[in-house]
Order: sequence, then structure tokens, then C-alpha cells
Amino acid sequence: MEVEEVLTIHVKIDKTIEMHNEYGDSVLMLSFSGNATGKYFEGEILPGGIDTQIIGKFGDRHTLSARYMLKGKDHTGENCEIFIENNGNENTKYKAGPLRTYPKIITNSKALQFLNYDILIGELVGTNSGVDIKIMRVLNS
Repeated sequence: MEVEEVLTIHVKIDKTIEMHNEYGDSVLMLSFSGNATGKYFEGEILPGGIDTQIIGKFGDRHTLSARYMLKGKDHTGENCEIFIENNGNENTKYKAGPLRTYPKIITNSKALQFLNYDILIGELVGTNSGVDIKIMRVLNS
């Protein structure tokens, strides 16, 4: 499978809210800020980005669902916005490599319309202040 990196989102965790139940499950809601870099787009995460994570009692389940908007410029220099919904599901017993996600993008950029339809995959890599999310498009399958 051939992929092309589209953008990297540099996420800084701002606030975390946690909830635990009597069965040992945890729900984390993380608000975040940050920016995006890449050959197609540069911009900032707008206020309101949230990532909801559910972690099973025995650590054998970890799901995430993040939604956020970016505002910036596409590679042609035009102002635009990008909405990202990024979902991932990890079975921590069999973890191998970075956490994979399956982002969906909606943009109002004419130059980036391909992102509305392409198959995208993401990889999360921890950093000192949060995570970097590398979003790639599948060029052939």
C-alpha cells in the first residue's frame, strides 16, 4: 500500500476530564489546541477541539474519537478551513507500532477537495506536550 503524508497535527493537551465507573472502565475527555503543518496546508486548531477516549478495565480496549477544526492556508495560498473527525480503536494486548486511526476530512478548499473523498489513515506519536497525528492518504490499494 502506497501512502502520501498530507498533514501533521501538533496537538497540545489543554485540559483533561476523567470519569471512572465501578467496573473499572475510564472515560477521558481531552480539550486541545495546536497547529498543523504539511505540504498541502498550514494552520491553527480552532477552539473547541475535543478527544474522547474510552479505556477498558483491563487495558484491553482503548478507543478514541476526536473532532476539531483548523483554519489556515492551503498550498495555493488560499484561506480555508478543515474539519477532522478522527476515530481509532486499539486492542492493547496486541499493540505493535503507533496507534492507527481513520480520519474523515471535510474542507472548503478547492485545492484540497480530494481530502473529502480519499481514504485516509492516521498515526499517533506521543510528544512532550501532547501528540503528533500524521494523516496520510492511500494512493493505491
